[in-house]
Amino acid sequence: MEKLYINSKRSLIVTILLSLFTWQASAQLLLDPKTQTQFVNPLPVPSVIDGRNGGLFTIGISQFDQWLGLTDPVTQQPMPTKVWGYNGSYPGPTILAKKNIPIDVFWRNNLVDGNNRPLPHLLPVDYTVHDALDYVPNGQQYGVPVVTHLHGGHTESASDGLPDAWFTPGFSLKGHGFIKGDVTPYHYSNTQEAATIWYHDHALGMTRLNVYAGLAGYYLITDDNETNLQNTGKLPAAPYDLGLAIQDKMFTNAGQLFYPSKPEDEEEGGPQPNPTALPEFFGDFILVNGKTWPVLDVEPRQYRFRVLNGSDSRFYNLFLSANQPIQQIGSDDGLLPSPVSLTQMLIAPGERKDIVLDFANPALWGQTIILHNNAKTPYPKGDAVNPQTTGRIMAFRVNRPLNKNYPLTKLPAVLRAPITALQTSLPPRKLILFEARDEFGRLKPMLGTVENGVLEWHDPITENPMLNSTEVWEIYNETMDAHPIHLHMVSMQLVNREKFNASVDMENGKPSGIRLVGQPQTPAPEEQGWKDTWVMYPGEVTRVIANFDIGGLYAWHCHILSHEDHEMMRSFYVGEMRDHMNGMRAFVKAAPAVEQLQLQTAPNPFSNQFSIRFNLPKSSMVTVNIYDAKGSLLKKIYRGAMSHGPQQLYVAGIQWTAGIYYCEVISDNERWTKKMILHK
Repeated sequence: MEKLYINSKRSLIVTILLSLFTWQASAQLLLDPKTQTQFVNPLPVPSVIDGRNGGLFTIGISQFDQWLGLTDPVTQQPMPTKVWGYNGSYPGPTILAKKNIPIDVFWRNNLVDGNNRPLPHLLPVDYTVHDALDYVPNGQQYGVPVVTHLHGGHTESASDGLPDAWFTPGFSLKGHGFIKGDVTPYHYSNTQEAATIWYHDHALGMTRLNVYAGLAGYYLITDDNETNLQNTGKLPAAPYDLGLAIQDKMFTNAGQLFYPSKPEDEEEGGPQPNPTALPEFFGDFILVNGKTWPVLDVEPRQYRFRVLNGSDSRFYNLFLSANQPIQQIGSDDGLLPSPVSLTQMLIAPGERKDIVLDFANPALWGQTIILHNNAKTPYPKGDAVNPQTTGRIMAFRVNRPLNKNYPLTKLPAVLRAPITALQTSLPPRKLILFEARDEFGRLKPMLGTVENGVLEWHDPITENPMLNSTEVWEIYNETMDAHPIHLHMVSMQLVNREKFNASVDMENGKPSGIRLVGQPQTPAPEEQGWKDTWVMYPGEVTRVIANFDIGGLYAWHCHILSHEDHEMMRSFYVGEMRDHMNGMRAFVKAAPAVEQLQLQTAPNPFSNQFSIRFNLPKSSMVTVNIYDAKGSLLKKIYRGAMSHGPQQLYVAGIQWTAGIYYCEVISDNERWTKKMILHK
């Protein structure tokens, strides 16, 4: 044991990543952000789907070319980029909804070519992390799995867009957690107050790639209080109410999306998969609403901006070049009690901040005001941003004459009824954030409990709040990074934060001798609202409280997308687990058939030999085969009768190349598969 709450190798990882990106740039020729002119392209405004009167909508996911503002450095001609999007746009259309008026949505996976054949992924996919196609030999032939999650939605489990509820084009394959979406639409009841929430892809092990490719959009809920504030001149309304969805990306010199996937060279573990998942991603281009470093021409008046951090790993600490204040009026899931004046504003991946900027001061007329960022990567103790590229977000030009058809607005002192603090007599759940290593020596961020240590996505559920219970989750961050932790379905209040020391088992993350240091930090004024994503700082325990008022299966995870894809995600279940285990298809520890047969291969990864173990529920004829990743039969291991009970077969003398393989067991016309990794 070591007396630590952080992983001391983090700085080494960052250095390796920086050198890795440099190497890949020379290997594939990346576009230099300094060759691009900033603040010349107008800020795009996504189209709108108006669901305020309810209704049924169909929204398709497809691949297309879109101009993101890139120009060829030599010819100065626009370079379109191949992206994915909802209804043919990146970001997707903004969905408008109203409190207590439900809507239904069919999400359609149209990632096919002109001959209706499934498209390959735009980006390199690492199938060694837990992923949607884990138990499907040659699953790639069916296309890219997608599932849309309404982030911040107070949504039933079956419509939540859980990671295992994915589907491929034409529903040719469905995840183990798939419940509705083909013949029955997703149902959004909208039983929540006015808020800036958003929708994005959440397919298991591919969220970072699918969102990066373009699968995200706004979902805005309004209510009578917000409408009254707008109608009485206390809040800006359309066209002075705009979304600012911020993402960072990298591009090839042909203007196409680039996502680094080259293995690291480290002493721990052996050779890594290629392509491989990396601990984080930090792009060198900043996009807002799908445009690189855009500009918005503004009138001398107040504007409302709904800021979304849709990036993979990058935090943003925002401030304005004119030193004007940022008036924060809302957070993830609703308005704050009162406006809060800030000189700078931190926003983590997955968070939303609702702000008002005032350009009415005559001294600002004719100026170009730059929205800056100075958050380090990774946050909070990483490398400084480049002030000329990633240190800039977008610009505002105060050059449009005042349109007197729209009255000026003035923020009120009170935005909403007071928020009642949640209370509970239940003991807190004690949870941890930890950085482990996987079988290849790669950094593997994980969640777990103080009692059990780290746990994986497919491990049995440990968080099981009772229906309508109110709980405090006490989350100890044992890492060097800040992590934005997101809970599906619920809105949380921050209780406090407090520093701690502990002796941490560096193998399983289990802390002992936890000692709290100093005084608890109560929420700042801008933190006194409803949120679904809270930043958990290194060396601190963060206490949040929520009411779990919809039964069923949900997920909680880090919203650094590279982290959630590589194991920093867990399920939680609201209500009696026996109901869930007796028939709900959403929860899966592994493929249901694998659980029933208890099929295992060991070791996994293997080198030149391995054993196959399973338990036959009854005597039967059994066939055991090995397939490669393309679904080609590689070796027949066994065919014959077997008695019921535990079985074990040995396979040796392997001469195959390193990669992914599948073990297949057939018994009584049922088929089970297990993914294996050959590691040489």
